[in-house]
Amino acid sequence: MRKALGLFIGIGLSLASFAQNTATLKGIIQQTSSREAIPFASVAIKEKTIGTTSDANGFFSITKLPAGKFTVVVSAVGYEVWVQEVQLTEGQILQVKPLLKNKTTLIKDYEYTADRIQEKRENTGVSVIKISPEEMKRMPSYGGEADVAQMMQIIPGVTTTGDQGGQLFIRGGPPVQNKVLMDGAVIYNPFHSIGFFSVFDTDVLSNMDVYAGGFSAEYGGRISSIMDLSTRDGNRARFSGRTNINSFTGKVLLEGPMGRLKDGAANATFLVSAKGSFLKQSSQAFYPYADSLGLPFNFFDGYGKMTLYVGDNGSKLNFFGFAHNDWVTFNQNSDLQWKSGGGGANFFLIPGDANVNIDGVFSYSNYEIGLNETVSPPRRSVVNGFNFNVNFHQYYGTNRLTYGIEASGFTTDFSYTNGQYREVAQKDNTTEFALFARYKFTAGRFIIDPSFRLHYYASLAEVSPEPRLSIKYNVTEHFRLKMAGGLYSQNLIAANSDRDVVNLFYGFLSAGNIGLSDDFQGENVQSDLQKARHAIFGAEFELFKNIEFNIEGYYMDFFQLISMNRDKLYEDSPGNSAIPDYQKKDLIRESGWSAGLDVLVKAEIKNLYLWVGYSLMALERSDEVRDYVPHFDRRHNMNVVASYQFGKNKTWEINARWNFGTGFPFTQTQGFYENLGFNENINGDYTGQNGELGVELGQLNQGRLPNYHRLDFNVKRRFILGENTKLEVNVGATNVYNRNNIFYIDRITFNRVDQLPIIPTIGLNFSF
Repeated sequence: MRKALGLFIGIGLSLASFAQNTATLKGIIQQTSSREAIPFASVAIKEKTIGTTSDANGFFSITKLPAGKFTVVVSAVGYEVWVQEVQLTEGQILQVKPLLKNKTTLIKDYEYTADRIQEKRENTGVSVIKISPEEMKRMPSYGGEADVAQMMQIIPGVTTTGDQGGQLFIRGGPPVQNKVLMDGAVIYNPFHSIGFFSVFDTDVLSNMDVYAGGFSAEYGGRISSIMDLSTRDGNRARFSGRTNINSFTGKVLLEGPMGRLKDGAANATFLVSAKGSFLKQSSQAFYPYADSLGLPFNFFDGYGKMTLYVGDNGSKLNFFGFAHNDWVTFNQNSDLQWKSGGGGANFFLIPGDANVNIDGVFSYSNYEIGLNETVSPPRRSVVNGFNFNVNFHQYYGTNRLTYGIEASGFTTDFSYTNGQYREVAQKDNTTEFALFARYKFTAGRFIIDPSFRLHYYASLAEVSPEPRLSIKYNVTEHFRLKMAGGLYSQNLIAANSDRDVVNLFYGFLSAGNIGLSDDFQGENVQSDLQKARHAIFGAEFELFKNIEFNIEGYYMDFFQLISMNRDKLYEDSPGNSAIPDYQKKDLIRESGWSAGLDVLVKAEIKNLYLWVGYSLMALERSDEVRDYVPHFDRRHNMNVVASYQFGKNKTWEINARWNFGTGFPFTQTQGFYENLGFNENINGDYTGQNGELGVELGQLNQGRLPNYHRLDFNVKRRFILGENTKLEVNVGATNVYNRNNIFYIDRITFNRVDQLPIIPTIGLNFSF
């Protein structure tokens, strides 16, 4: 591993140090007030009509410039334009330091749109949505506090299974197929049990990239989607903070410089955040009618980060740590607790004499969950692991080469008893290694982005070659066609039961040494990995420069899946060797597909922000017994979000979200019978026994629940108390018109239980 890393670093610096006859302009774009990096800002060379956008670290590079005098223009949404003349000589690598001031006047529509269009022209952008914290704050949310979980629910292609205990399913992929990264660390469970909140504090995030499919070879180990979140650095110029309290949660965030200031900025910063709920206590006073729905629960999230700046060119080293805990009692018969924690370090390095930057991460993450129920045996799952990677980014004009090395490993410890009272248990260790390369280049109006990943699964002794390709064609300045496809694999397996009405238990298994036969549905299978192919086609265009349309059609071929066995009846022992796998194995092979159409319309018209997302999806799974539709198959899903700011200095804001979705599948009841246990063996007199009520179920998920719809609404008022001091008051409600959305019906009593009723909220935010 050490030799491979040394070789990669040597190759990277050697390639980057080749002599050039042209000049290079690069730099880090930052805010003037806090010296935070500004991601996705637009950089243009006025005389050459060429440009680029900054990355997540605020870094940009424009190469192959001729010698001469040029005007550099840097712009970003919400900031004043930065302009500077530079003199370039042949072979020079010049670094500039744009510092952008916050705007005090209204942003014009065309200014806001120009930066986003620039970024879209330069990148293929297939099935990726970049979300800023500012966009998240325009969502009506529980208690008025912006949250990643609620933002994710409005993205086209994303399905959530309910107001409580819901999980996110992206284009037909269950949660275990979605990789979640924060600062490069794997987060095994990003959402709290009831589904209201994520484990992330929106105020510490700098950006969130959601890849719903077709992602490049930089990402591996999952076959459906990627959520990549980056946190910002602490304030380099002054001590600051923010606190929030509402009827659901409370939060405090503190940040500031460490050490002496030089040129208005420190060489080290800190940032700490802690948030938690107190619904177990507050619900008794505010929401007594929701107690039977399992609303009372508590959680805690903590995050800390220290940043050390190396030199003046933007190079830095970060140390971070996180901790999450969840406690919930559901319907008075389920007690669940899960906790996770971890930390690590990442770095961003800009060599002064080379046209390259290097980033990397080393992190450790642990997740443990336990569920005790009165109606079934307890369940337990533990997963912990590490990941390490180093990536190189080289720039050649408008082209970019990225390559890197990655190593990761995890341990799983799982125990569970299924509906037939057969125990499922596993302890396993696994290690993975990967190499990848990606080269994005421009050919006329085409942007071509091929990549390749070579992923080695040590516990399976299997190498997975994974080619991927993304292409965009700029038909006109405001109309573009795009496509993407590739091969994907993963080892991690979900340990959830599809029979759970509420998916509180979220555990993990490994595919290593599962001992399944090589035959599946009459075909020979040589791998125990889960695998998928993606095919995506789409178009994007702007209308009147302030209305964006994005349309994508996709087909996801999950041709090799491994799932928990719902039909296990026998022990997997030598005496049962003749019994089929699906009746004795803990895990079984499956296959499936999903196909759909996602549409997103975004508009910025003066003070009005509008987001309209629509998804059409169909999916199917097959095992050794049946073809079926999973319980998360929502055929139509639509979200409309509107935000309007008004008043002097836009101190008033109204936010609303309306969600409509067609009904989920469920298994119907066919009849009832007396279930005799024959506890007195076969010689007993069964005619005198009293059996239990048995339920005869129909075919799996052949019924459909009623349609779902809900309106959320809140109003915010901001008070400017000083240059850096603000108070915000927000009032709102979830499920404003008190829609009775069905949760489930008790098969025995026929009592209907609905999802959350109208829930009013009030909150205060204070920042300084």
